[in-house]
Order: sequence, then C-alpha cells, then structure tokens
Amino acid sequence: MAIHQPSPPPDSLVLYKVRPARVISVGDKLEIALEGGQTKRVRPKDVELLHPGPLRGLDELTAPQAELDEAWELLEGTETNLEELCELAFGEFTPQTAWAAWQQVAEGLRFSGSASAITVRSREAVEHDLAQREAKAAAERDWKGFLERMEGAAPAAEDAERLGEVERLALGRSEHSRVLQALGREQTPENAHRTLNRVGYWDARRNPHPARCGVIGKDPGLAVPALPDEDRLDLTALPAYAIDDEGNEDPDDAVTLDGDRLWVHVADVAAVVGRDSEIEREARARGANLYVPEGIVNMLPVAVTERLGLGLQEISPALSFGLSLDSAGGVAEVRVERTWIRATRLTYGEVERRLSQPPFAQLLEITRGFRALREARGATSLDLPEVSVRVVGGEVRIRPIERLRSRALVTEAMLMAGEGVARLCQERDIPIPYATQPPPEPSADGGGLAADFARRRTFKPTRLVGSPDAHAGLGLERYTRATSPLRRYSDLLVHQQLRAWLAGDQPLDAEAVTERIGEAELAAASIRRAERLSNLHWKLVYLFEHPGWKADAVVVAKDNRAHTLLVPGLALEARVRLKQDAPLDSSLRVAARDIDIPGQSLRLRVLG
Repeated sequence: MAIHQPSPPPDSLVLYKVRPARVISVGDKLEIALEGGQTKRVRPKDVELLHPGPLRGLDELTAPQAELDEAWELLEGTETNLEELCELAFGEFTPQTAWAAWQQVAEGLRFSGSASAITVRSREAVEHDLAQREAKAAAERDWKGFLERMEGAAPAAEDAERLGEVERLALGRSEHSRVLQALGREQTPENAHRTLNRVGYWDARRNPHPARCGVIGKDPGLAVPALPDEDRLDLTALPAYAIDDEGNEDPDDAVTLDGDRLWVHVADVAAVVGRDSEIEREARARGANLYVPEGIVNMLPVAVTERLGLGLQEISPALSFGLSLDSAGGVAEVRVERTWIRATRLTYGEVERRLSQPPFAQLLEITRGFRALREARGATSLDLPEVSVRVVGGEVRIRPIERLRSRALVTEAMLMAGEGVARLCQERDIPIPYATQPPPEPSADGGGLAADFARRRTFKPTRLVGSPDAHAGLGLERYTRATSPLRRYSDLLVHQQLRAWLAGDQPLDAEAVTERIGEAELAAASIRRAERLSNLHWKLVYLFEHPGWKADAVVVAKDNRAHTLLVPGLALEARVRLKQDAPLDSSLRVAARDIDIPGQSLRLRVLG
C-alpha cells in the first residue's frame, strides 16, 4: 500500500531538484515559483519540504550570519532534522535559516541526508574530506597554472611529467593527451610535436619518426657465436674490391675478376646467424637495418659487421657466387662456395678514376653487356635526382648522389648475382623469397624529369614471393636479393637456405620461407617509412636553418594552375599555384616559405 505524502502548504519553502522554490498553489499538482521569476507545475513527490512558511518571495532567502561548527560539534555522530539544526545553529527556524542550514547539508561535508533525517558526520570523516577537497583544489590550481604556462610557452621544471604525456602522443606511443585536449588542440602526433616545439621541450631538430613508426631505436645487444670450423675455398690470391659510398659502415659485398668468371663475394653472415637462433629471430623481427640521417640502427649485433664486413679484417669469410657469362652477356652458370677472400675497400669516386685500368675496365665492359641485355628485355630506368642526407657533427649535409659509372658497375654485378642465385635455387628446388614486379602501366614516352616523374607513378612495388616470376622493372625473368645479408633479412634467409643446401642439410620448406618473409617484410615496411619520413624531416630542418635558401626547381606535373615542382638539389617535391602556366621541364627559381616540420610540409615561393 502506497504511503500518501501530504502536499506542502502555499507559501512554503521547498527544494526542487537542488534549488529553492516557493509553493504558489496546491492542487493535483503544485504550482511553484523558481528563481528568476519562472513558475512551474510539478508533482508533490518532486519536491521536498524545507519550511512550512510563510515565504512571500525567494528574494527573502538572505543568508543569516551564523556558523554551524558549534552545532556540528554538539551533534557529531548523531542524527537530527532540519528544524533542530536551525534551532541549535541560528536560535530560530525560519525559511531563511532553513535554506542556510540546508545548503550546509547539501554540501555534504559536516552533514548529509534529507530535511527530516540529517546525519551528522564524525570529525574523522570531515577531516578526511577536507584534506581531499584541499588536495583537489590545489591540483586544480596547479593544473590551471600549468595550462597558463603552456599558453605562454614557458613551462617549468615541474611540468616534465605532463609534457611527457604529450611526448608519448608525439612518438606514437599513445593516442590521447589530456594536455592537448585542455588546450583545445586536436589530439594528433603532429599537434603534439608542434606543442613540444612551441614550448621548447623539443627543439626543431627532434626526429620522432622512427619511434612513431614503431621502429627499434638501438642495435641488438646479443652475443655472437664464433665462426664455425668448416672447409672454405681460398680465393685470397685474387684481388677483391668492396666498393661503396664514402663513410659506409657495413661493407657486405665485393667483386673479383677471375679470367672469364666474375665472383660476387658476400659477407657470410649465415655462418654465425643460424636458423631459429636468438640473433636470427631478432633480425626477422626488425626486417632490415634502419638508415636515417643521424646514423644506422643495425638489425644484427654490431659484432657481426665488425667480424664479417668485407675488408674490415685482413681476410674475410664470404659466401661467393662465381658467375660464368655467355656470349650475350648473360649468366650461363652459377657456382656457390664458402670462401676466404682478401678484400680492398674502395669508394665509388676512387673506382671512377680507375675505370680505364684493369680490372675495372673489364668489369665495366662485362656489366655494361648485362645492362644491355636487361634493357633488351624491357628494363626501365629512371633518371630522377637522389641525394644523401646526413647529420654530421650537428650539421645537416645534403649531397647529390652522382650518376657514376662505377656505381652502375656495382649495381649490375649485384643484379647478375641475384639473377644467378634465383636460377640456381629454382633449378635445385631450394625454397627462397623471389623479388618480383609486374609491368608498369603504359605512360607517355619522352625524356626529361617530367617524363621520368610520370613513369615512376606507374610502377608497382616489388614483392617478395615464394615462387619465381619476372621482375619487369629490372628486365629479369627471375631474381632474388642475395647480396646484403648484413642489411636485409630476406638476403640473410637466402644465404641460410644456400648454406643448408651446400652442407647437405634440409633447407626450410616453401611455407616456412613465406611465413618468415611475411613477418620480416611487415617490419621492413615500417623501416622504409621511417627512413622516408626522417629524410624529409631533415630536409625541412635544413631549409628552416637556412632562411636565405634559393634554388632552381623543375616543373614535373601540372593540374590546371597547380604545378608540381621538383627541386633536384634536395630531391624534394612541392605543389605551387602559379598565376601563369609554366611548361613541363621548365626551370623556376624558388625560395621556401611556411616550413612546417611537424606537419612535414612546406610551400615554395616562385621568385621573379
């Protein structure tokens, strides 16, 4: 049976929701007056009687001067009601004292409950809540001060923890930032980066992209086993040349001319990195070395390179591919040997100056013949500018990569080895990852940067698959990557399969090879993205630090008034809107503006 609750009388003080109200009239519903002069019809159960009145208007509810501390001390730990509390605290029970006392009850510190049943809280509970409220108020004051310092771009030492939260978002380690939300900024890694730059927590040079791409930022610290005692063919009497860029730190290939045979020697990494070893699993999880302008992060322990890098020791162990050539310049026969070699390290520039001398003149002729054969099979080459971006002693150095014949010589020799190994593995049924690429989409003929820029867009990416297929871009019927096991996991896996075959052991089956390559390529894709973003980052830093920079740019694409410009000296492209049309391959003098390092963008201003 429901309990009937009597209606408050007219002119009584009631509580409606959390605010005072005066009862105007009583009926099926109560008509009440609210603050501000509004009226409302409500059910009797929607209000709580605080005082029977009479109350002529809510403006009469002026707070009387009194303290409730004494009443609380007298009643501590008991129960009371609103009338008794008013009598003790104010000496009278009126609408004014009822409302003043109720506000203390609603505050919930010393009193809690309803008008008819008020709990008087203990001193211990009150002191606990007071401490919590003060701590909360102090935290709010501290937070407000922090936000003011952030707006003023002047954080203090004590702000490091909060800025660390922003940093985690900038590095891609979290998806949210309370700080950015409070500052009214979209919670993105780019905005976090901008914020850290703006307040000076990061300087403009900070490169967040490897971490943001989830790439491991340090070399593996694993022990490297000793080189196994096994038979090796001694080729130390034949001169071997490890040719690379100046400053290269991981020389993993070399070439030797041996009569009619070309030897391509490769660091025998698989000799110390066995299948399913801890080092192999680590390399597989990384996929490849990370090359950023600041330096290299190796997929293998540094000791592997120090011991096995060709030319870093007087005599180096190698896995060598002996390539016999046919009259057309192609690879007729492949021989795979575990060898000892004596490698001399040379730079491309040094070899370029010796191309008329033996054996480099003969090597150049051999590799030119192979290139002609590839081109006859449809190989496509692009002559787009490339640059080397390095940070040396704090200085950003950007240098064009020259189109040297010596560089082409080494490239062709490595491609010959890749084709030869792929054919051998196909013939001997040794499962390996094959590098394949479908033919590009048809594109306009012609020369110049604009034509090559357009052709590049038609190329599909190279894929690693478990069965041989053509690589259209290279003009090869089959191809594998086998000459960089210090740098790429896929090359290391090819070497492990070859060494198992040489030793008479069972290589991994095709399914296992595919699984391992899938894992490594997922990591390698993050490496490639980190490298691309890092190079662009440092190019933008370079422009930011050289405000007087000017350069020639070439128009390589057009879309109405929007022109895409390529700056050869930086291998950098940007879009501009021109008032007048400029033909493809025309040159424009440009300067940089609106350099946005966190957003990885800039605008070019055409001069003159």
